[in-house]
Amino acid sequence: MATGQLRLQPIRYDDLNAKQKEIYNFQKIAAALADYGFNCIKLQDDWLGADFLAYHKDSSQTLRVQLKGRATIEKKYWGRDLYIAFPFPDDGRRVWYLVPHDELVALSDEHTNWLNTRSWEEGKYSSLSLKPQLREALEPYKLQERGIDEATQAAFE
Repeated sequence: MATGQLRLQPIRYDDLNAKQKEIYNFQKIAAALADYGFNCIKLQDDWLGADFLAYHKDSSQTLRVQLKGRATIEKKYWGRDLYIAFPFPDDGRRVWYLVPHDELVALSDEHTNWLNTRSWEEGKYSSLSLKPQLREALEPYKLQERGIDEATQAAFE
């Protein structure tokens, strides 16, 4: 490759190891939350159960977020004021959900049998699929993709 030329190649998520997937997912959710005015700080030690903090530009609101690769509820997160962030496929793309953990447990109880499983009895349940009823209930927690607004577009022209 000649000096000054940069050729970037998209990667396949499935080719990443577990740590690389965690970093990838953090970058993706941080980018999505930036559209909502949040700055995200990755934590190294799961501080109070959080993988990262998201603080809003206009308030003192700071969210403690546990990042997952799929919809997940865990008894150890109950009552800890944590949010669960997870991706889910939607029309050929990955969309992100940001849900208060305890609300995800309540919605899971209402729309699935997750709380009646051995996995939950042992402390944790996760799923790669979401029943349509649960997806509908989670709609308010879905982060919407935003395009570039007119003012931003004009700045690049």
